[in-house]
Amino acid sequence: MRGGLGADGDPGFVVLDSRSTQAWEQGHVPGAVHLPTALIAEQAEQVLDRSVPVVTYCWGPGCNGATRAALALAERGFHVKEMLGGFEYWVREGSAYEPWQGDEQRPADPLTAPVGADDCGC
Repeated sequence: MRGGLGADGDPGFVVLDSRSTQAWEQGHVPGAVHLPTALIAEQAEQVLDRSVPVVTYCWGPGCNGATRAALALAERGFHVKEMLGGFEYWVREGSAYEPWQGDEQRPADPLTAPVGADDCGC
């Protein structure tokens, strides 16, 4: 494994955006699945594979949507974790994201990532 990916490039988990459609269209993690928390009870079985771990995220540390989504999935027997920092820190750390009009990436916020370094070293 290199960079957390299997030999076939599969990370071995699915990333789930639990925010609203409007938030999803504003921008989301590339490759994420969109399933708002309110729809998990009725749609999780059709959208997700129970044998694949799920990593939930929402807006950021001030939002508990990822926590509520993780609980709803865990109650349905899914193996689930949360992406700490959510979409806010994904973008603030300079990671690429997908808005409705195409790929974007912003420079890293120096309050979340060291300037001029490839990673934070932690």
